Amino acid sequence: MTERHSSPSRAVTARKSSEGGRLPPARFAYDAHTWKEIAHLLANLPVSIFGFTYVVTVLFTGFWLTVTVIGFPLLAAGLLGARQLGKLERARARGLLGVRVDEPSPLPWRTKNGGSGFFPQLWMGIKDPVGWRTVLYEFIRLPWGIVTFTITLTSLFVLWPVLPFIARGLANVDRAMVRGLLSPSDELERRIAELESDRGVVVDAAASDLRRIERDLHDGAQARLVNLAMGLGLAKEKLLEDPEYAQAMVAEAHGEVKLALQELRDLARGIHPAVLTDRGLDAALSSVASRCTVPVKVTADLDARPVAAIEGIAYFTVSELLQNISKHSGARSASVDVWRSENRLLIQVRDDGHGGAHLDGGTGMRGLAERLDAVDGLFVIDSPPGGPTVVTAELPWRDRAAGKP
Repeated sequence: MTERHSSPSRAVTARKSSEGGRLPPARFAYDAHTWKEIAHLLANLPVSIFGFTYVVTVLFTGFWLTVTVIGFPLLAAGLLGARQLGKLERARARGLLGVRVDEPSPLPWRTKNGGSGFFPQLWMGIKDPVGWRTVLYEFIRLPWGIVTFTITLTSLFVLWPVLPFIARGLANVDRAMVRGLLSPSDELERRIAELESDRGVVVDAAASDLRRIERDLHDGAQARLVNLAMGLGLAKEKLLEDPEYAQAMVAEAHGEVKLALQELRDLARGIHPAVLTDRGLDAALSSVASRCTVPVKVTADLDARPVAAIEGIAYFTVSELLQNISKHSGARSASVDVWRSENRLLIQVRDDGHGGAHLDGGTGMRGLAERLDAVDGLFVIDSPPGGPTVVTAELPWRDRAAGKP
């Protein structure tokens, strides 16, 4: 069983490409899909008249008034309204034609420099490619709406035995127009949506890490230090009255100090281990492998070090996978291989356990996959029942010295 985790937008794109094949073939008998296509084709005329009237009235008025101060704001508002027309057309195509297309990204009302003044927003609204493509769609739709309405209505009374085939052909043209003009503009639009999703994953992961650190400090080292302070206070009070008892309490406090220091070291290692900063990924992975309950062979073939962020993600990915091997795999041995292939950092963790690992088996694997995806990485699990389990992770390589791929 091989599972590959990639970005949501790529999965949606793959799903879109296959949806057309799920429609049943056209046939002489009328079915629900045929009636939906007929309804869509008959509704094309009133809908296209409304859309054409809107774009002509609002946008042409805006063009003519650009010589005045209200022309450009009116044009920008008209394009913003055209976006809403496109949204309604996508909903109509989704309900009647079964076409699923991504919603375009909303307008980023802030400039790259963080500004959000009136004129930058105005210019952004005027050059909105989504709005202009919707305007083009509404212009094309009027003559096409007249054609589809006439042919469909005539065929409904004259050519009704073959109307399902005619409706399917006309509806396929509608599907192509919706996908071509009302879908996200290009790969850049899909990339923006993907980055917005990834940003949410990164923010959630950072918040989760902060909560974990706060919980560990509160329940571990902080509680131990509070007990230590109370013990030293009691020892101070007993110092003159009962020196032997005070000495025993000081010895106990000394042990508490050692335990608190160890907990703080473990917490610091969980945030970012010092060996990773000082000696790099090879030494850090060897260190984490030595703490695994299963013998682990580590092989790292790296001629340089990536940037600290990528190095940290790689370390914590391997650390999490080795913890899973210790707890759940039942393996007798494991191996970790790390190497660089052009501008990618590849990690492969293998064990000879009982297999059956998958992304839906718990939050750990899913969290790793989402974190890697947030930095343009990939996460692949090959774990058939009975084993072995091979997990491959791929991260972008960014050179530490130059700060570029």
